[in-house]
Amino acid sequence: MTAVDVATGLEVSVVGPSTAAQHELERIAVRKLRYMLEKKEKEGQEPEKKTPPESSGGGIVV
Repeated sequence: MTAVDVATGLEVSVVGPSTAAQHELERIAVRKLRYMLEKKEKEGQEPEKKTPPESSGGGIVV
């Protein structure tokens, strides 16, 4: 499961057993993303702000 902060482009991933419920992996990925954002803020590092290209030619925005 992967979670991405659209404002900064920060991406985190988690791996779990195939028997784990999808909503549990989603919850863990979101918590990890929040943790990483807070960690960067505490370290005084503001995550890079990335602006998406106007036309990337495909993909899905969630």
